[in-house]
Amino acid sequence: MRQAYLVSYDVSNPKRLRKVHRLLRGFGDAVQLSVFRCELNHRELVELRRDLAEIIHPQEDQVLLADLGPAEGRGSRCIASLGRAYAPPERVAVVV
Repeated sequence: MRQAYLVSYDVSNPKRLRKVHRLLRGFGDAVQLSVFRCELNHRELVELRRDLAEIIHPQEDQVLLADLGPAEGRGSRCIASLGRAYAPPERVAVVV
């Protein structure tokens, strides 16, 4: 089952920051600067945590993962916003 996660990061080194951003683009959608919404199964969550641990420096950087619930349940509608409305990216199949 896929869970929705909100992933935010504070990385002090610009090179590591770019690596973390690039990695997260492969797992989810950018919501704001340094914040991603990812729908992950357990295996993908383990892979993401492993890959992040290889990039960041634990004494200098921080990554927070918040479990929002099942992707098809509460996790799809639990983000509220003030100001501009949050619009989840439209999922479309691309045939190549």
